[in-house]
Amino acid sequence: MKAVSFNLSGKFAHFKKPDVNSNVYFTYSHIHKVALLGIFGAILGLDGYNQNIKDYPEFYKKLRHLKVSIIPKEVMFSKKIITFNNSVGYASKEQGGNLVVKEQWLENPAWEILVLDDGSGEFNSLKEKLFNKECVYIPYLGKNDHFANISDVKEIELQKTTKPLVCKSLIPKSKIKSLKQAMFGKRYFYEEYLPIGMKEKFLMYEMDKMVLSSGIIESDEMWEYEGKGVWCG
Repeated sequence: MKAVSFNLSGKFAHFKKPDVNSNVYFTYSHIHKVALLGIFGAILGLDGYNQNIKDYPEFYKKLRHLKVSIIPKEVMFSKKIITFNNSVGYASKEQGGNLVVKEQWLENPAWEILVLDDGSGEFNSLKEKLFNKECVYIPYLGKNDHFANISDVKEIELQKTTKPLVCKSLIPKSKIKSLKQAMFGKRYFYEEYLPIGMKEKFLMYEMDKMVLSSGIIESDEMWEYEGKGVWCG
């Protein structure tokens, strides 16, 4: 199976958790598929969210069939809380029209992204834009002041796995048949509910528990890439 690989990074990123009701806007620890499709949509010039909550945004409607793999460069990125003032006139009904915002940002996040070649027109258009270093709109990492760097674009070949492997990408816990930690070497285990899609009604996120582990994973849905496993979905 052919695929396109590229590195995605930035100085900061913020992928807002919509279910947090507090004075701080928290971020997911890694980019998720919906945010990634939004970046693809920016590259291709597709529309994003608008006031019509009864239909999918154009980028999601046209690109949700693409299978992607998210390979973090680090298990966890550093996070920091940033406080700033939003003083545009519609930001707050408080006196003075000034809204104090606190956000949690990822510092220096970086991932390798794989996109499976499904032969579709959308994939071919995205591949062409990536190799030509072109985009219609500026891609960003969750917010329009966190610019995304895209580099090292290349075409790769994936093989279906025939044995358990260390999976270096995020993988849904539900797709893991068994996980065994190695006796030696660095050991780590991360899991978090991340968006994997959007529900048509009210455009709420569909969530799944994603795992990143140093353990040897047995799964029927992994591909082999550079001697390790990756999951694409």
